[in-house]
Amino acid sequence: MYPLRFEPIFRRYIWGGFGLRDQLLKETGDETAAESWEIVDHGEDQSIVMHGPHSGKSLRQLIADHGTELLGADLASQLVSDSIPVQLRNRFPLLLKFLDANRDLSIQVHPDDAFGSTLSPPDLGKTEAWIVMDAKPGAKIYAGLKEGVTEEAFRAAAASGETPSMMHSFEPKVGDCVFIKAGTQHAIGAGLLICEIQQASNTTFRIDDWGRVDADGNPRDLHIEQGIAATDFARGPVAAETPAADGEGVETLVTCDKFTICRHRTGESVNVGGDGRFRILTVIDGSVSIENDPADKELGRGETVLLPACLGATAVEPTGESEFLEIWA
Repeated sequence: MYPLRFEPIFRRYIWGGFGLRDQLLKETGDETAAESWEIVDHGEDQSIVMHGPHSGKSLRQLIADHGTELLGADLASQLVSDSIPVQLRNRFPLLLKFLDANRDLSIQVHPDDAFGSTLSPPDLGKTEAWIVMDAKPGAKIYAGLKEGVTEEAFRAAAASGETPSMMHSFEPKVGDCVFIKAGTQHAIGAGLLICEIQQASNTTFRIDDWGRVDADGNPRDLHIEQGIAATDFARGPVAAETPAADGEGVETLVTCDKFTICRHRTGESVNVGGDGRFRILTVIDGSVSIENDPADKELGRGETVLLPACLGATAVEPTGESEFLEIWA
């Protein structure tokens, strides 16, 4: 196998803008776009390989044909465990996307794995992390409930349309990382460009949509009861993570039972991988060259590559000072 680049999948929601096109050079055309899914294996949403001998194949097909090579022996065996619902077995565990919030996203919550397994059809839970790539003045992140908010108080606020008053919020800066564990109420505010790493789930319980309506004057559906059931009311306010230095030019942003995210800021060659696990690399700023990349071109800002576990240590060569994320499960 070899470094894999995939065709992005674009999502157009009412809150999207032109940031994906103008800042990340995504080919979204003249319509607004909200999200660019860079790596995904979820139902009919499938990343398709762009280059090399596997060009045209889906990520799902690659896992079926080369699961151990792609994922690593340990993860490949975990993904066929009897503890996982049949429909969720042998799937790539992570989804990486970019989001351009031209308007506020809804206040929402995602279930954990146990809750997700009870849905029809079952889905993974959704723990996620955001890396802020651009922030307009005054842009806000809503992350967690204010200290002391109880289920009773939250239920009353949701019933009266006052959910925002229950939310903890802050103004992030470029480079901030915010970890949103499943069960945490949250919303991305207008004016933010975000790189999101998450479990490969698309289950969202929308609690409040700021009173807005679509082009036909209809509000979007809310899922208040499911959302309350999925909420961890002990979680409280969430702040930006404090990175942990992990050597010169590299720091750990998040480590949890679903994924690990490291950030490299360097102008020097770096070797990644080599421990029997896949790596996702995504460029936040600058550009890098990837050893044995059949695309034969640099990986630029907003571009992503998947390094199969079987490759071993792979050299990443920045073009000048660059910043990229290294992610694994």
